[in-house]
Amino acid sequence: MVSLILKEKLYVNEVVLGTGFGIIIGPHAANIFTPRSWGSSENAITLEVMRIVLVTGLFAVGVELPCAYMKEHARSLLVMVVPTMAFGWVVIASIIQALFPELNYVSSLCIAACLTPTDPVTCAAIIRGKYATKHVPVNIRRILTAESAANDGLAYPFLAISIYLTVETSVRTAIGKWFLVGWLYQVILGTTFGAVMGYLFSKLMKICHDKGFIDRESYIAQYLALSIFIMGVANTIGADDLLAAFAAGCAISWDGYFHAQTANDAFSSVIDYVLNCGCFIYIGAWLPFDDYHSPEYGITPWKLVLLMIAILFLRRIPFLLMVYKFVPEISSWKEALFSGHFVFVSSLALTRLPTPEHPPADQAQYLAATIQPIVSFVVLGSIIVRMYSHG
Repeated sequence: MVSLILKEKLYVNEVVLGTGFGIIIGPHAANIFTPRSWGSSENAITLEVMRIVLVTGLFAVGVELPCAYMKEHARSLLVMVVPTMAFGWVVIASIIQALFPELNYVSSLCIAACLTPTDPVTCAAIIRGKYATKHVPVNIRRILTAESAANDGLAYPFLAISIYLTVETSVRTAIGKWFLVGWLYQVILGTTFGAVMGYLFSKLMKICHDKGFIDRESYIAQYLALSIFIMGVANTIGADDLLAAFAAGCAISWDGYFHAQTANDAFSSVIDYVLNCGCFIYIGAWLPFDDYHSPEYGITPWKLVLLMIAILFLRRIPFLLMVYKFVPEISSWKEALFSGHFVFVSSLALTRLPTPEHPPADQAQYLAATIQPIVSFVVLGSIIVRMYSHG
């Protein structure tokens, strides 16, 4: 009822509002909504909630980018995605190991991989806001949107190599699986599958629309239906569903026809808004506040705060300040500084690790016991940073 005042006057978006409301109704306040009381299925439900919201958000990013944007800005995206992610991955892993010496470097790389990509949902909430529209150049908004979508899917190889090195007994086996499964099957197959399905869908929908076989409402409804379909098929065959959804969105909007048909309709924006709000309400209620002080694992609030500060200032900003001249869309160091302060985590790591014993029996179980408190605290910290990054 007062969302317009909060968003347009105080620059507080749905990410902050949803998380705050989730904390209020969660187990640490009103105790109305308690996802962590659902037992062994809690991790699986959390993963699926994150996956649905991310897939629809990534699909939306691909659709809303200008025609052939990924092709025309490939050089800039290559600089901003691959080396920037690799730099942040290695730097943050070193900081994690220094703060939490019980974790070895491979385990630190696993946690760092969760903190490497930027958040397409949070990024979209920021760059679509009134303040960003007035003060952030359109070329910066677009390149950050495309980058956040691309690196969210491409973060999986960073995560996969860390997990394989943790759970496999042989380094050779771990690297082999990383290349064959992580890169060839999941990333390349996922991207190809999404692009092909998006292209075929765009042609089919154009024919149906031109011949009057489908009305406008049904045409726009495919926005959500296709993203869920792509996610389901990609997940079933074991491909990267996030990259598949983004590739499908880019392929659909390649010639601009789909975008032209949906440009003046608010349905897709409403769907994104509802899903985003629901997602961050869930996150707010899910946050494990009690685990942020776990001395038995070396986790204390001051260490988590130091990690958050280090991520904010060291993960992306130094590298982008060094290479921004190779990115035509970024024209000054101030724009590079602005482009370097986004934070996000991946929930995929939560499903690939064993359930820890108390105390943990090995490094894999120790990693499984510590990854949620560390990663979730950075989620909370990044949301707080978002609240103050608008004004």
